[in-house]
Amino acid sequence: MSLTRPDRPKLFTMCGREWDLLDEVFAPVFSPSTGIALEFLGLNEPTTARPAGSFLEIGCGSGVTTVMAALAGFDRVVGSDISPRAVENTAVNAERHGVGGRLSAVHSDLFSGLAENDRFDTVFWSSNYVMAPDSYEYESVHERAYVDTGYRAHRRYLEQAPHWLTPTGSALLHFSDRGDLPALHRIADETGRELRTLRSERVREGEYGQDMVEHMLIEIRPARGR
Repeated sequence: MSLTRPDRPKLFTMCGREWDLLDEVFAPVFSPSTGIALEFLGLNEPTTARPAGSFLEIGCGSGVTTVMAALAGFDRVVGSDISPRAVENTAVNAERHGVGGRLSAVHSDLFSGLAENDRFDTVFWSSNYVMAPDSYEYESVHERAYVDTGYRAHRRYLEQAPHWLTPTGSALLHFSDRGDLPALHRIADETGRELRTLRSERVREGEYGQDMVEHMLIEIRPARGR
């Protein structure tokens, strides 16, 4: 696990910028997922994009995606994470890159820490798409960045994310075929949601790059007639 790797850095480079990495926080340098998420969202080169409106990231981790959203021009940016250490890490990197005034980091289990009247133009979660058995017990909050017991968090996200949108907003999920895509679609059917893949990309993963993994950016919508 990246938490105990001897080469785990305290400072890393991504998108041509340096980022602090605190103990107990997901390390983007050991996984392609953060870079792919930035590419999917058009945030990897913020000088070429000037979005407007508000952006919420669930599971903000070290804050790379959240900070890049603020740098790209979103007027209001919120990063939410169940890990207090990740919330602290996001705030540290927001200050490092000069966007602390437009970015809030909140301790929250998905949407639980938000104000009831909060609404966002973009809601995004790069999920912990590996499904663990219902009986699995987390040994640390860090594990929640990787696995979801019985897809309970995914079910809650599919149910709740559309409620936090502005009338023209979009609820997005970054998923991978390392996860259980049929189970995700079953949950969507059960919660009255429709899933639409906006983008996909196959990348090499694994310690030696031996695995081809498909990453997907999925939009969540209320099912027709619901």
